Amino acid sequence: MDPENPVVRLCVQGMTAEAEGRNEDAHALFQQAWDTAADDYEACVAAHYLARHQPTPGETLRWNQECLERADAVGDDRVRGFHASLHLNMCTAYRALGEADKAREHLALAAARVGDVPEGPYGDGVRSAVAAALRTAGTPGL
Repeated sequence: MDPENPVVRLCVQGMTAEAEGRNEDAHALFQQAWDTAADDYEACVAAHYLARHQPTPGETLRWNQECLERADAVGDDRVRGFHASLHLNMCTAYRALGEADKAREHLALAAARVGDVPEGPYGDGVRSAVAAALRTAGTPGL
């Protein structure tokens, strides 16, 4: 991601606020990023962070869906490495809503795209999270 992109910059500021426990500030910065987004790529990034600050599982799902739809609309490789994580987020959101079949569907999609995740700490985290979710996939409720 381009650190000079205004949406990315706002999301980085939001992540800093989040890490400092300033969740209201973080939400406001992520909302500002959404309001600033000028294309599907930027909207995808902003929606990802907005999803993390929603008051209900239904709203979290809505923002995760928005994020995934925007990623699908980008049409180039800028989001190629995002899809495994985005589908894992959808899995988590559906699981929170008690929709086990849809959760499993998105987990399978996450596993299918894990090879696209770049090497490094981000990729290691996504691969680990997908592997952990797959280990519990047979558990009732997932």
